[in-house]
Amino acid sequence: MIGRWIAGCAALALMGAAPWVASGESAAAETEKPARIPTAQLAALPEFSGAKLSPDGQRVLFRRRAGSDEQVAYRNVAGGPISGFAIPAEVDLNWTRWAGNGHVLASIGRNTMFMGEEAYKSVLLLHDIAAGTTSVIGRKDQGLEGDDVLFVDPAGRYLLLSIQRSIYDWPSVFRVSLPDGKLTQIVRARPPVWEWYADDSGIVRAGIGWEGRKMRYYYRRTAEEDFKLIGAVRPDDENAWFDIAKVVSGSDEGYVLSDEKTGRQALYKFNYRTREIGDLVHGNDEYDIDDYWLTTDGRTLEGVSFTDDRERVLWFDPDAKDLQARIDRAVPDLQAWVTSRSADDNRLLILGTAPNDPGVYYVLDRTTREMALLAVRQNALPPEMLAETKAVRYKARDGREIPAYLTLPKGRAAKDLPLIVHPHGGPYGVRDKLEYDAQVQLLANRGYAVLQPNYRGSGGYGTEFGDAGVGQIGLAMQDDLDDGMDWLVDQGIVDKGRVCMVGASYGGYAAMWAAIRNPERYRCAASFAGVADWKAMLKYDRRFLTKKARARWQTRVTGEEERDLGAVSPTQQAARLTRPLLIAHGEDDSNVPISQSKRLVAELRKAGVRDYEYVAYKGEGHGFSDPANQKDWFDRLDAFLAKHNPAE
Repeated sequence: MIGRWIAGCAALALMGAAPWVASGESAAAETEKPARIPTAQLAALPEFSGAKLSPDGQRVLFRRRAGSDEQVAYRNVAGGPISGFAIPAEVDLNWTRWAGNGHVLASIGRNTMFMGEEAYKSVLLLHDIAAGTTSVIGRKDQGLEGDDVLFVDPAGRYLLLSIQRSIYDWPSVFRVSLPDGKLTQIVRARPPVWEWYADDSGIVRAGIGWEGRKMRYYYRRTAEEDFKLIGAVRPDDENAWFDIAKVVSGSDEGYVLSDEKTGRQALYKFNYRTREIGDLVHGNDEYDIDDYWLTTDGRTLEGVSFTDDRERVLWFDPDAKDLQARIDRAVPDLQAWVTSRSADDNRLLILGTAPNDPGVYYVLDRTTREMALLAVRQNALPPEMLAETKAVRYKARDGREIPAYLTLPKGRAAKDLPLIVHPHGGPYGVRDKLEYDAQVQLLANRGYAVLQPNYRGSGGYGTEFGDAGVGQIGLAMQDDLDDGMDWLVDQGIVDKGRVCMVGASYGGYAAMWAAIRNPERYRCAASFAGVADWKAMLKYDRRFLTKKARARWQTRVTGEEERDLGAVSPTQQAARLTRPLLIAHGEDDSNVPISQSKRLVAELRKAGVRDYEYVAYKGEGHGFSDPANQKDWFDRLDAFLAKHNPAE
């Protein structure tokens, strides 16, 4: 790849000249096996990530690792010393943002006990750059959610924060002056409103909350008006959900994403006061629209995003469209986007990534027309060490076309390779795409072909494709994974006798179920945070859903005709396991509780099954936050596969 190398030539492309292309590289280099990448390098958190320009474009805010600590850091765009503050190891860093040019906001949180139950508590931090101090914004007796920032004054003089005055109250909205942190209530609590929304000028315009099994929607146009109840809708009302976060000041008009008319998420005009969907603004014939953007003043639609095999941005503004084209020419090997910009729009922060590149940040100065390298996310992983991923499609046994991604190991002929089927989590509404994945690169570096199928039920391909997964967990959704393996075998790329499945969350379930359901296909399986008992999982999920939402989720899992989920659950079918299985779980996982893996292990022991490994990671949730634990998982997975499905 030449994406990073070409940065020095990027100004030429932005001025309209043809970008330089590397030449004279040896074709033989592509046939050489790459060096073995240490798991510590693949497991390391990015050295520079989440970057954001200050409003004046002079500084960049980012996250980094310093030893074992995660830090909120900032420095001048041109370089120089790095300043910031550390985040305690026992808490999560949820997000960061600027508050004017002189202050930084950060949300941190952790699991805690609340009235005898485990809950998540978040806190808002304010860092004063001039003073070098960091303080907590909020009230001592506030509720669990302390980081619900509705609006930040562009000049950094104040922000709007929605918090509970006490744990027994509904949320109010406070104006918080900066930097002293003084709170002034501007919107009183109004049962049952739990979420407040402000427009682009800082006027609190709407609030929503549940009461009597309905979502009640309160709205006003100006700060002088009283809030009025203008809607009470059931959770199964397809028109109940809309994006009020982008309401424009002084107007009732906005936009909404809906699949009601086309079967795919498309963008429509929307009236917030009447809750009526208007004319179609933009849709795609194959893919859902993911998001949309307004101009800086919040009044004009600037662009939309969607994902085909990679994330795309369609700009409506001619200048923005031309700029994107120039950026694409400047870094042709990368998927590049403008991720942050100065208030005057003269300085832009651009992130370029690829499946074989963790990412590179550039700064584009529109006055000088120069684009310069700012930082590399992970210096220890140059693209030439990593494998490329390609988009593919294959037919399932019922004729349905399944999109997927195939990563082949570097330096090996694409013939009779060992295979890892690597399904994504979710399962519904989630999908894989062309992007960097450290675990996929680990597997490819060790010599495996890796297939990532977007099986039926995956998101982004429209309502019909998503609904095709209803009631098909362990059935047709699993068939799609097997059919991907068969397609690669028929192509001669994969050796059918050397296949394992590896996944996390739902992908972990699919891996465990593959080893039990089809031992003739799979030599082994590995699961991180996998669902092992669907009946118990549905019971657990009920604690977080309304009655209607529970019914919809259960129907999606079981289908219209309720079936025996134990027939497709690894725990209930544990005695059938005859293939080696690696099981791992985070002890603090609140998405899929660790009891799922513990009960499976108990049933395996009870059935006399011995060919399995189990590890629990203290302090980890539904993924890894500690690089040491991520490395341990990679080491265990590497050793497990080398033992049971060696690549050599």
